[in-house]
Amino acid sequence: MEYAPAEDQIVAALRRIMRAVDLHSRRLVDECGLTLPQLAALRGAARLAGPTVSALARSLHLSQPTVTGIVDRLEGRGLLRRTRDDADRRSVRIEATLDGQRLLNDAPSLLQDRFRRELTRLRSWERSMILATLQRIAEMMDAESIEAAPVLVVGPVDASTGPPDDVVQEPDTTNTDPEVLQT
Repeated sequence: MEYAPAEDQIVAALRRIMRAVDLHSRRLVDECGLTLPQLAALRGAARLAGPTVSALARSLHLSQPTVTGIVDRLEGRGLLRRTRDDADRRSVRIEATLDGQRLLNDAPSLLQDRFRRELTRLRSWERSMILATLQRIAEMMDAESIEAAPVLVVGPVDASTGPPDDVVQEPDTTNTDPEVLQT
């Protein structure tokens, strides 16, 4: 039996991972009405207990303008609110509303359920190795400066509207046939 070169196997594994992330992102929208970045921002705001937009952006590894757009949409839906800091009136804090907290209580994990279960079964050193390997892959791909928006859109985007500001547009230079994209 002849094996594909390691480079081909790595590309195939990365494509499967990207496809799994995309499918999970679509599931999140179907189940809770939020994109993965929106849910991550809502969780981050609740976890950090009233962060500024810049603190939330740093915690999510996203740019401040991207997080501002996400916060605007979540605030418009009544899931987050902005409040002035009592100690420094120039500072604006964000917090989850009661509706936002309710949604978080019912929302699925940011990770796929099976992946999360399998990850918790690993030993601490194994989780650390996976994290280190993924960080090294990102470094090898010269991806340190790329925003870590967790939603990818492959293929064409409506030119009149463009992608939402919490989505990274990855050009598809190969084939837009849905059967091909699922591999």
